[in-house]
Amino acid sequence: MAKSSSQLVYLCNACGADFPKWYGQCPACHEWGTLSEFTVSGRKSKSSGNRKTATAPAARLSDHRAPRRYPTRIGEVDRVLGGGLLSGALVLIGGNPGIGKSTLAIQILHACGVPALYISAEESPDQVAMRAKRLKITAESLWLSGEAEIDAIEDAIRKEKPELVVIDSIQTVYNPDLDSLPGSVGQIRDCAQRLLQLAKSISVTILIIGHVTKEGVIAGPRMLEHMVDTVLYLEGDERHNYRILRAVKNRFGATHEVGVFQMDATGLTEVTNPSELFLQERLASVPGSAIYPSLEGTRPILVEVQALVTVARFGTPQRNVNGLDYRRLAMLLAVLEKRMNLTMGNRDVFVNLVGGLRVDDPAIDLAVLAAVASSARDIALPERLIFIGEVGLAGEVRSVSQLDKRLREALSLGFESAIIPFRSQLKANLKGLKLIPVRSVRDVMNTLFPG
Repeated sequence: MAKSSSQLVYLCNACGADFPKWYGQCPACHEWGTLSEFTVSGRKSKSSGNRKTATAPAARLSDHRAPRRYPTRIGEVDRVLGGGLLSGALVLIGGNPGIGKSTLAIQILHACGVPALYISAEESPDQVAMRAKRLKITAESLWLSGEAEIDAIEDAIRKEKPELVVIDSIQTVYNPDLDSLPGSVGQIRDCAQRLLQLAKSISVTILIIGHVTKEGVIAGPRMLEHMVDTVLYLEGDERHNYRILRAVKNRFGATHEVGVFQMDATGLTEVTNPSELFLQERLASVPGSAIYPSLEGTRPILVEVQALVTVARFGTPQRNVNGLDYRRLAMLLAVLEKRMNLTMGNRDVFVNLVGGLRVDDPAIDLAVLAAVASSARDIALPERLIFIGEVGLAGEVRSVSQLDKRLREALSLGFESAIIPFRSQLKANLKGLKLIPVRSVRDVMNTLFPG
């Protein structure tokens, strides 16, 4: 009896490295408990033996031409991508199930207006056609395929010769020569690598749709994010009709740009003024509400920060936060208690950023402190006032970047005054907006709550 040529290796779920034996800690990325068993088959692919790899000769840098860029004609998508899709690029779109990834992908194919192929490895082509009919998409240049095997997908792309391709999703595409189930680390890594080689060799733009784990990252090895050219996340609360498209990696444009959409019966509709969307339901003269001009990429967006402070009914006070780092909130509460003698140890604190937006900008510190203090004292803040500033552990208010752009957005929406760091330098004279420079948290509290 012939011996099996299969080999047992261990792959790291965090970095994608493989090892011949099991370790408690990954030697590559030093993460604990991330190695899992994976069997590598010694069989060769039937198609790989007949297909020769074409090698291009080396050429001078000046001889290379810039690749073609496809504007999607969807303003919010082009903003995030840096002007559109680039020929030969591999783009990864991640998001929670049902958030609208497939809807966005098919809308992009339709809007580009070039020959495109939609490969649905999860749904049948009839189901995709039913969704396209609901979205009123009847493009003659859009082709559908239900293939899930990577060899068949490559053959379909080479045969149809589209300019744009969507793979929905990478977790269901598989290589039959690997002894593992679709969605495993090895399958995802192998299929993504072959799609990358295909995109670069024939200059076709491929959009890969990936699912998100409960930790909020794309399922599969982190190596998948390193392989692709662009990583996009579609975020939002399924109970609301707004969606946020965020770029966390972009080799051909700026990162941390966001696009804002509304989900309705006709698909995703772009929102040109997201500040009005996030502030349209704000209640005036209610304690615990403060406005902060966030800066997402190059776009300023006004966000409402809500806080609710109540007496703790149990032994350990609660600290619940949405849209903000939990540890950042704990630090700000400690500063408020230490520098302003405002007791927080026996109170529950709830902080929420309206609209489902997540912010990691330290310039939001001042708005969070103002909202918490307003709710604790049960005194409403002025309706037309915004807060900008980073707060240090000593209670000082530090300067922030691109202050002019943030203030212009607030002025355009009718705000009349702004509390800003004392050391911030303004390059423009903003008429109609009263600026209140402060040095410390105590200065802020004395301004908001005299006496």
